[in-house]
Amino acid sequence: MTVTAESTTVVLDPRRNVPGARQGFGHTLRAEWIKFWTVRSTPWSFAALFALGAGLTVLVCATSAEWLASSEADESPGSFVTWGMMFAQITAIVLGTLAVTSEYGTGMIRATLAATPRRGAVLAAKAAVLAGTLFVAGVVTAVVGFLGGNWFLDREGIGLALTDDGVLRSMLGSGLYLAGLGLFAAAVGILVRHTAAALSVVLALVFVVGNMAFLLPGTWGEWTAKLLPGNAGSEVTTPVSFNPELLAPWTGFAVFSAEVLALLVVGWLAFQRRDA
Repeated sequence: MTVTAESTTVVLDPRRNVPGARQGFGHTLRAEWIKFWTVRSTPWSFAALFALGAGLTVLVCATSAEWLASSEADESPGSFVTWGMMFAQITAIVLGTLAVTSEYGTGMIRATLAATPRRGAVLAAKAAVLAGTLFVAGVVTAVVGFLGGNWFLDREGIGLALTDDGVLRSMLGSGLYLAGLGLFAAAVGILVRHTAAALSVVLALVFVVGNMAFLLPGTWGEWTAKLLPGNAGSEVTTPVSFNPELLAPWTGFAVFSAEVLALLVVGWLAFQRRDA
């Protein structure tokens, strides 16, 4: 009796997950999405963003509506309907920083780059997840804050409609600005690779340097203040600015976007050349 061994050919489908096969950008994006939401600070940060952005807007409108309707008011109601977004900036900065530095702190970045050696794809996926979630959160927070705060303004006869000049732009702009600010913080995080250092740099630049720059003398001081990231970008988040001397909303946002892009390019170059 003769036994004949039969060979079996296994055909691997390149469209499926094959060990050692090169993964596409979709896999990288999904991996970054999972990592982003499995960090315990992420849900809490978004909760804080909503509480600060929407909650403070409603609170300020509730306490200021009567004054805004009086003859003593020297501010427009349009300056208050997204008031809380100036504090929601803090959580966007925190999220952007932690999206990068948390991996360096735990050493997870080495596993990430081992799984996906294409560093450009990793950085692009991180940026897409961060910017996308912050944009949606920013728009939702701004709309909820507007609806809640405007209810108190309506009771005093000074409410705004979504179709009023600058209102819809400020809703969209809130999402765009928070997304850009998160990317700005992430780029700083890539450069310094340390959470506390990155947070200190970005928070100081936006909240301290941005305000202190108005004390600089002359035309150069005026333009320095106008062009700083926080001052240039934040104008798009409010229907009526508290400071009419700043750049026009979309002009300022264009300047801010260019600054974010430039810093991301520098961060990308550093990310490509440095060891994890």
